[in-house]
Amino acid sequence: MNSYEDIDYKNEKIKINIWKKIAKMVLKKKGKVIILVVTMFILAFLDIMTPIVNKLSIDKFFQRREFDGIIGYALLYIGLAVAFMICIWVFINVAGKVEVEIGYEVRKDAFIKLQELPFSYYDKTAAGWIIARVTSDSRKLADILSWGIVDILWGLFSMIGILIAIFIYQWQLGLIVLGITPLLYLSSAYFHKKILASYRDVRKTNSQITASYNEGMMGSKTTKTLVLEDVRYQEFEGFAKTMKHQSIRAITYSSLILPILLFIGYLGVAVILPVGVAIASVTLLYLVISYTINYFEPVAQIARVLADFQQAQASAERILMLIETTPEIKDTKEIEAIYGDLFHPKKENWEPLKGDVEFDHVRFSYTEQEVVLKDFNLKVKAGTSVALVGTTGSGKSTIINLLCRFYEPTTGTIKIDGRDYKKRSIGWLHHNLGYVLQTPHLFNGTIMENIRYGRLDATDEEVIAAAKAVYADEFIENFDEKYQTNVGEGGGKLSVGQRQLLSFARAILADPKILILDEATSSIDTETEHNIQEVINKILIGRTSFIVAHRLSTIINADIILVIKNGEIIEQGTHRELLTLEKEYYQLYKNQFINEKIEKTKY
Repeated sequence: MNSYEDIDYKNEKIKINIWKKIAKMVLKKKGKVIILVVTMFILAFLDIMTPIVNKLSIDKFFQRREFDGIIGYALLYIGLAVAFMICIWVFINVAGKVEVEIGYEVRKDAFIKLQELPFSYYDKTAAGWIIARVTSDSRKLADILSWGIVDILWGLFSMIGILIAIFIYQWQLGLIVLGITPLLYLSSAYFHKKILASYRDVRKTNSQITASYNEGMMGSKTTKTLVLEDVRYQEFEGFAKTMKHQSIRAITYSSLILPILLFIGYLGVAVILPVGVAIASVTLLYLVISYTINYFEPVAQIARVLADFQQAQASAERILMLIETTPEIKDTKEIEAIYGDLFHPKKENWEPLKGDVEFDHVRFSYTEQEVVLKDFNLKVKAGTSVALVGTTGSGKSTIINLLCRFYEPTTGTIKIDGRDYKKRSIGWLHHNLGYVLQTPHLFNGTIMENIRYGRLDATDEEVIAAAKAVYADEFIENFDEKYQTNVGEGGGKLSVGQRQLLSFARAILADPKILILDEATSSIDTETEHNIQEVINKILIGRTSFIVAHRLSTIINADIILVIKNGEIIEQGTHRELLTLEKEYYQLYKNQFINEKIEKTKY
């Protein structure tokens, strides 16, 4: 199974098309960008005017010893200081807002895309990769797009203005400055290439570290029970050391650019000085040297920003890869026009779902070599309860995933109410599905909120009724805050069985037309299972249901039991019919129930 993290960008060059796409994000803030352009132009103009005012004041007050107008010059300097203050305040304020807004847009687009992507994407993509995209990568991209724009604009305006000013005052010295400029960029090209490769390595390793953090937290109990602390630490230390070395290498390359550019800049001053002494006055030479020093500062700034852009391209590539990922399972434009999409459903066009289900010559494979279902056929009438039984890897979960359209058939058709389910929207199907997992997920919030996720417009009374229907109120009432008790992240403050009961309550509240129970009672004790089985038997009436179970006690009342092996139905019938055959199902029953009775007689 390939991960998106496996893609190697190390040897790729700067991609203009990537930055064209990124530029569109910036241009959405057109008003603020215009303010930044104007502000940076004014700031560059002020930078150019300051040495000119200095030259004029030196000529007047020190060369010619004329002291009239000194108050005017003082006011001029105060005016320059105020103008600088206003410009700096404006660009810091506006650039900061641009950074925040771009970060918001990137994270929003990424999160929306994550809601659209099917299960197959999460199967192929590491959690650490995804988390790194919507956190560090989005932050880095927003930073370079805001402050990088400021530095680039100021640098370009300053360079052009300074060159024009030098050529106006002393074109011979301007030629020297202009001649050194290509050397600056050529000397930095080598480092730029190294920086880009280094930071791409850093981003990749950072994703591995994020994934390691995630696994460390999610698998903390497994780590401790198997005494894997040292193994996990050694693995993490390997990632951390690799990132440290990669980061130091990247920082080393980055840190060399500015000193080298400044060194070349002062070499230029060294060349200008003897030439200027021969052809220019003292104040003019002062002006040119000031401009020369000031000229290489924006050149160095631009070089630094270009290095930052190269560093950020690794982030830009990955965040765009996420945002532009095309879901493998997606409604067509024609279907969306009728039924709407996940975020803008047109529920007024949603037909009622009756509950007939048909698998028509369905073939499914995760890869070309890994064929799970070869030619699967099944017809289920509305209101029928279907149990799926079989060993691990037999294809039970695949059948359920296909029915829920978490995946789609490689070939063949799945029909709901006699119609290919691709002819209706994903939202319509999922709205009519109830799914109770073996390990249900609870969101960080109250018990009331988590049950209400089954139907967001449900009243408190309806939520409480659903909880009582599955006997969840028995443990809820023992909490001090009762239904307002916070369940913690992932429901961590509750036991597995309690989380399972809440998932049942959530499913009952949703009142789905098709109900799926995937090992739904495996985490519940025997006594609670007996109670919940009564509830299950009630809620199965009148709705189509698919039950995946190892505990056969939960399926003995199913209308039809399918024994699945290697993606095929090898037995089907009621509980009694299958026991009579004395084949696969009989063996499962004997191994599970007879052995349990033997164990009970020992005590």
